[in-house]
Amino acid sequence: MDLDTCVWLIVCATGVMGQFQVEPLDSTVLKGTDARFTATVQGKWEVMTWNVRGFLVLTFPRSGNVSSASEQFSASICSAEDTSCVAFTIRNTSRREAGPVICTVQGDYGSKSATLHVQESGAVQIQDGDLKVAEDEEVEFTCVTSSWFPNPVVSWKLNGGPVDGNLYNNTHVPHGDSFNSSSVLKFKAIKNSTVECLAMLPTLTKPLSSTVFLVVVPKPPDWTLLIALVCSFGGVALLFLLIYGIFFCYKRKKEKEPNYQDEMTRRVRTQSQLSGLRPPGQKQGRVNAGYVTDGRTNVTSSDLSASGYSHTTPSNFFEMPDAVYNIHTENDYNNVGEGFRKHRHATTV
Repeated sequence: MDLDTCVWLIVCATGVMGQFQVEPLDSTVLKGTDARFTATVQGKWEVMTWNVRGFLVLTFPRSGNVSSASEQFSASICSAEDTSCVAFTIRNTSRREAGPVICTVQGDYGSKSATLHVQESGAVQIQDGDLKVAEDEEVEFTCVTSSWFPNPVVSWKLNGGPVDGNLYNNTHVPHGDSFNSSSVLKFKAIKNSTVECLAMLPTLTKPLSSTVFLVVVPKPPDWTLLIALVCSFGGVALLFLLIYGIFFCYKRKKEKEPNYQDEMTRRVRTQSQLSGLRPPGQKQGRVNAGYVTDGRTNVTSSDLSASGYSHTTPSNFFEMPDAVYNIHTENDYNNVGEGFRKHRHATTV
């Protein structure tokens, strides 16, 4: 323990030390901003000094010129009405100035210490940018922060509203004298949305953020069930048509097969039609009108008239008329006319 510290402790114990205070005792600022401390001394004093992280950076005499290590450090009387208050300012703070800030008032006042904290904000970015997915598909967004001190508080917003902390997880990784972090958000895509990742420090007036857009396209219809139904009904319909076709063909075949009674009726009708083609009273076959039984020497006129002609011959002659009747079909009969041709033959012995 050095001599100055021993003296300061002895003075505090005896209560001889004068009264003064430093405010704030703990100050947190953002890198690049100014840090301000005030020292209020009760009673007379002549010289005040300020140390930052163990280095004397400023000497402030109550009367005279201020001596500063650089333009970054300055001090002044708080107001003309209150000369007991001195304001000490550190401009454009960085993490090099972070640490203890000690104010010392010469005389019986001793020293007062405060602490300066400097925070540093870095970058925040949602990887992969905008996303286009199908409806009801699970999506994943990754937000990366880099060069922050200390660890930032990372959160998400969806369409301007906060996201449940259970939907994302954060991971912080030291990187030199700063921190990098990543946050992964997962949820089911339902509609077009604005996705925002936010990184916050206590010294920031508002969080830094990165925003992307989620485009949700309607989910294509699932044709599996419909195709299955169509195939099922189609198979049933084809089976029905096959059975019906077989039954129909069988029925037509049965209708075309004549039974015994129909066949006999058809044959009788055919015979009747063929009989109608012969001359009335004419029977099928040949008739020899000149045939004379033994013992007959002449033919009577009545017999000849039956043959279709009349001829007078001696008793020792006989005639053999021959009449041949050709039976034709109905078509031949119509073409020929009467359907008969007469031939007469006479033989003289």
